[in-house]
Amino acid sequence: MASNQQLKIRIQLRSYDSSLLENSCEQIIEAAKRTDATAVGPIPLPTKKKIYCVLRSPHVDKDSREHFEIRVHRRIIDLYLPSSKTIDTLTRLDLPAGVDVEVKL
Repeated sequence: MASNQQLKIRIQLRSYDSSLLENSCEQIIEAAKRTDATAVGPIPLPTKKKIYCVLRSPHVDKDSREHFEIRVHRRIIDLYLPSSKTIDTLTRLDLPAGVDVEVKL
């Protein structure tokens, strides 16, 4: 069954910091190329932006507000024809703490 289908691993990365995310993508792609897997990406997904509106003063000045935002940057990397060595290398990869990694087979 696996011989008819092309094996693919999809790695989805999320982070608040875009520079950490780009460095993590480079590490994953470099590890995949070292083990002869075909890497496609990083494919940038739309950035999610959450805006929070907070009153500056708790009792007066309702018109005085501050706006804060959190941006979530996302990337997808597809790995085609990964070997067991590729999977082993990816599990041992040390990524920064600010990057959330989700792997789908």
